Amino acid sequence: MRVSISAIGRMRPGPERTLFDDYQTRFDRTGRAHGLGPLSVNEAEDKKGGGMGAEATLLERSVPKGAVICTMDERGKLLSSPDFAQKLATWRDQGAQDLCFIIGGADGIDPALRAKADFSISLGKMVWPHMLARVMLSEQLYRAASILAGSPYHRV
Repeated sequence: MRVSISAIGRMRPGPERTLFDDYQTRFDRTGRAHGLGPLSVNEAEDKKGGGMGAEATLLERSVPKGAVICTMDERGKLLSSPDFAQKLATWRDQGAQDLCFIIGGADGIDPALRAKADFSISLGKMVWPHMLARVMLSEQLYRAASILAGSPYHRV
């Protein structure tokens, strides 16, 4: 199952980019043998300032046709890392070819796009900078692949 992240904003070189790239590489290596990956990123910028509606249009264009859509949203479901791993395995085992995580802009995700999502996940009750949310998601994807692989990376 190919995994993608569609996000508003461009990640610049720096510590967040370095961390993201590291977890992306780890996920690709670990997930491959378990039918997960590769992980790709689609970045979009609303240069005309059209707000959430314009951002939603840009995000929707980058979602692979037929993909399972999972929004990253503060109103989403809180999952433990093992539960997240199981959710990925379930989508994979149900035959999903593509899974796309959506990270909106500063104002969040347009309600119409949220309504189209198959699932929504929260990283907690706190609000995180969007670039850190990408890093945290990439780490959790790697952790999920490690859990499914039986690796000791995840300890309870």
